[in-house]
Amino acid sequence: MKDFAAIDFETANGNRTSVCSVGIVVVRNGEIVDSFYSLIKPEPEYYNYYCTRIHGLTKEDTENAPVFPQVWTQIEPLIEGLPLVAHNKAFDESCLKAVFRCYQMDYPDYPFFCTLQQSRKVWPQGHHNLDIIAARCGYNLENHHHALADAEACARIAIEIL
Repeated sequence: MKDFAAIDFETANGNRTSVCSVGIVVVRNGEIVDSFYSLIKPEPEYYNYYCTRIHGLTKEDTENAPVFPQVWTQIEPLIEGLPLVAHNKAFDESCLKAVFRCYQMDYPDYPFFCTLQQSRKVWPQGHHNLDIIAARCGYNLENHHHALADAEACARIAIEIL
């Protein structure tokens, strides 16, 4: 696959609609050509300890952030016509669908591919965490759980194994 958009969400709490940041990395002809990052005001707007411990974001970080529909109007033209790729698509795709439903937006039925599933086929043994698989593909993920850094790691993996 040479043309796609890697996507990663972080959530504020256990609710899939609580996306609080998004990272997008656009790949064309096997090269990264664009990226996008935004904080998002989550819905519902509260942070649990576990999520904050993972990504470091708090309510103060997103209290003045745009809501998802405003952010998506910036993302939509970047990814038009591209399949989406995520490391653990089950999570990111479910977040995307949930937040589209939450804001009563028409979901465009994006084709979604998963670098986690593919990495398990390529390397059946061992762990398949994003940072581990990124390192196997020659990419050093330094800011794990920052949505843009994770999207870039996913893009680098997808370039190698999808």
